[in-house]
Amino acid sequence: MATDPKFRQGCEIIYEKCMGLKPGERVLILTDDEKRPLGDALYETARDLGAKPVLMQMPVCGVSGQEPPAAVAAAMLESDVVIAPTCDSITHTNARIQAAKKGVRIATMPGITEGMFSEGPIRADYSEVARITEVYTNLLTKTNHVRVLTAGGHELHLDLTGRAGVPSKGVYLNPGESGNLPSGEAYAAPVEGTTNGTYCIDAIVLDGEMTTDPIVFTIENGHITKIEGKNAAKVEAMIPQHELSRCVGELGIGTNPMAKLTGVILEDEKIYGSVHVAFGTNTSFGGTIKAPSHIDFVALGPTVYFDDVKVAEGGQLLIRE
Repeated sequence: MATDPKFRQGCEIIYEKCMGLKPGERVLILTDDEKRPLGDALYETARDLGAKPVLMQMPVCGVSGQEPPAAVAAAMLESDVVIAPTCDSITHTNARIQAAKKGVRIATMPGITEGMFSEGPIRADYSEVARITEVYTNLLTKTNHVRVLTAGGHELHLDLTGRAGVPSKGVYLNPGESGNLPSGEAYAAPVEGTTNGTYCIDAIVLDGEMTTDPIVFTIENGHITKIEGKNAAKVEAMIPQHELSRCVGELGIGTNPMAKLTGVILEDEKIYGSVHVAFGTNTSFGGTIKAPSHIDFVALGPTVYFDDVKVAEGGQLLIRE
């Protein structure tokens, strides 16, 4: 893959434009058994750019939000830059939090595919992605009440009082900055125990195939109480049988115009004008939930109100400045 010009260019964009890599910096490429070919390509690119890369491979975790092995967490602390092409997300782990606190610049890539390097969201205009992400991050910080209207007349109410918005701009140039790549989202941790209503997602990958049969979550006092739809049992099986894994942990808004529906949550949750609600861990961005998992579910083209001001509709973000 490293010899494919478009793929190689995507690797260089990550290091040069998104991470600001400098010659001699210590780069940890953290991968797993399935994503090893991507890890190899990122290793070779970092080496060729004059950095000091180290490649670590671990087994596929199976659940996003699970802590990596202790040796991995220790290696993260001793790096300048961490790039993590893995199947499952380490974004909301203590290992990532502690490394960022130490000043490590971190890009997590859960579910990344070769196609995302060669085409699509990696190649977005990240100056514009960063700008609109900051706009919506500031809006989230100022907002108390959010209303999300999804397909089929479903309506979800979330309380953000006192919770700061968090930007994932795809540009991590300063010590301690971290987030996903590809990126483009503004998100926040709703106040625990306050989310109520119903939330409908209109596309999800189950058993390796995309399905557009709607799934409806009923949420009462911040907890999933019911999941309905043709594939409800399969969605239930995705969520660990742990009380905190069923708690609303995140509300996010996608801000990357190059992101498309692929069935990979890393890209899907960045789709411009989409919303995602996640269940589980949110301690890394202002919440109090520490669960065994963090699982996102995306709704396309919702209508969203921040304190009764319409901010998104039909896949468009309505506030530009």
